[in-house]
Amino acid sequence: MTAEQVDQPYTLACLELHGGNEAGAYAADLPGLAAWISCRPLGASGALGTSGGGDLYYLSACSQGVIARVALADVAGHGEIVSSAAVRLRDALREHVDHWDQSMLIRRLNESILKGAPDSRYATAFLASFYRESGELLFTNAGHPPPLWYRAAAREWSLLVDSTPYSKEIMDLPLGMIAGTAYTQTAVQLEMGDLLLLYTDGLNESCDDSGEQLGLDGLLSIARGLPVESSKAAGQALLAAVEAFRGSAPATDDETVVALACDVGGRGCRATNELDTGAVA
Repeated sequence: MTAEQVDQPYTLACLELHGGNEAGAYAADLPGLAAWISCRPLGASGALGTSGGGDLYYLSACSQGVIARVALADVAGHGEIVSSAAVRLRDALREHVDHWDQSMLIRRLNESILKGAPDSRYATAFLASFYRESGELLFTNAGHPPPLWYRAAAREWSLLVDSTPYSKEIMDLPLGMIAGTAYTQTAVQLEMGDLLLLYTDGLNESCDDSGEQLGLDGLLSIARGLPVESSKAAGQALLAAVEAFRGSAPATDDETVVALACDVGGRGCRATNELDTGAVA
């Protein structure tokens, strides 16, 4: 399903899981979030846009349409290894689809996603849960590149990391170290007009004609010039800017972007008096 094939955003049913690793670009509606997804696997010929890469993403809506969850993973390898990891990721997300706390989910993924794969295989993952009624976002980063976060009130971009000064406590939730891993759960408050751009390292590890890597600093610099009126506009512009940076240098990895806009119409984001009303989702 591509953006050109559908006129309206895909709307997830309650408890539905949607995603995978196939090539495509489209919009989707989640509880309180307007999403735009682009998955561009790298084929054997080195061309982007073929099917079946190592980037995996899944979206879900649960708890009577109150909680949205987004998972983005990058599995080293292709073929059967990725297919097996995709099944395990999907099964774990389905089992925990209605749970706000992510600790059991990330523990299961850590133990099972690459079960049976060669010892040299690994995967990174970013997992986020959004509570529509309060605008709170709970996230766990397992070695994945940090998302780009546009804060509409401040009109600024930053990297979303677990040490963010904007982190907050959530009552009755076991935040902190997750047994057996070094992963943490961190909560931040999203406001109307905020954007999150999740991506895989095919973007930040892109190189230009001279072999210079874009890096996180370069990606953040690009973000500061992105349009912020919608998740689709920001996501498309990010991919175009990375392509422009590469110039004639070819892509060397899969590229996936999951862009999320705090959706005013979805009543999932808290209002703020400092909101720039020209930057709405």
